[in-house]
Amino acid sequence: MRSKPQVCYAPTSGENDGGFGAGLAVSRAIVGEVARGDPSVALILAMHYCQHAIIARAEHTGSGDWPPALAHRLKDASVRGRALLNAAQVEPGLGSPSYGGLPDTIARRHGDGWRLSGHKVYVTGAPLLSWINVLARTDEEVPRPGLVPREAPGVHIHETWDPVGMRATASQDVVFENVSLDADDAVALQPAHLGLQRDPHVIAWYLNLVASVYDGAARAARDWVVSFGKERKPSVLGGAALATVPSVQEGIGQIELRLAASDWLLRSHAEALDANRAPGTLAAVVKHEVIDNSIAAVEAAIDLAGNHGLARRNPLERHHRNVLCSRIHAPNNGLIRINAARAALGV
Repeated sequence: MRSKPQVCYAPTSGENDGGFGAGLAVSRAIVGEVARGDPSVALILAMHYCQHAIIARAEHTGSGDWPPALAHRLKDASVRGRALLNAAQVEPGLGSPSYGGLPDTIARRHGDGWRLSGHKVYVTGAPLLSWINVLARTDEEVPRPGLVPREAPGVHIHETWDPVGMRATASQDVVFENVSLDADDAVALQPAHLGLQRDPHVIAWYLNLVASVYDGAARAARDWVVSFGKERKPSVLGGAALATVPSVQEGIGQIELRLAASDWLLRSHAEALDANRAPGTLAAVVKHEVIDNSIAAVEAAIDLAGNHGLARRNPLERHHRNVLCSRIHAPNNGLIRINAARAALGV
């Protein structure tokens, strides 16, 4: 009988590896429920799931990007709940690799393996990770992501993370100083002139799971404001609850409609992707709409709660700070709109 932590750590691993063989629909449902309680924890989990989706995709397509022994080692450790995994891609100079360019993190040949040096920023869950999937380039100008043990000599975490919200993600800087990397731990070799190749299937996982995190935060805000409306009984209403006021009902109705639309988008997209029938551009649309709906829903809740919504003794102001962080995830919604416009205009 499997233990409960397996559901969270490795739902995507196949049954032969001790997992459940689940797809995006199950994974995004788990992330959404966790996010309702703590979106920072949910984001760490979402990034872990995305990395395992990359491994599963490589095995499914037979790309050879992930050595079988390495993939098995990670899946086995995750099933036992002992191996959180995330990527380190963004750099102080480069920014997000989604905008193009090669990383400054460099892997140099050293015997049969590599020595890795560089500086990454916004590594979600950095202090908790067992492994870090590092985007680097070799001194032969061939970029290679490499899997680095978090506790390896030369891996240093710099506590720079100080945002307005999502603070518990601990998305710190990670500096690699001449870190030894086994030859078998270098994955996804490709010529530098091709740039960073991303599988649209895996990108769809990332966009859906990130959106699910902030949808969960918005649902927590919805839960609070509904309870507030039922419990708050201003004297001007003669003992009646705030929830009896038509304008308050309309505001809560607006929140409900936005969250219902987001649920449909997330669930339908995940199910379609698992069935290999999701349009390639749909993931960005889902992320855009769910993020906008999440922010609008929380702001509507603040409008309804007034000063109570901004008081630190109430959780709504925290939900608001958290959901605003949704805007930082690449590609941001502005870029998604530009790409949609260019496709429509043919430019």
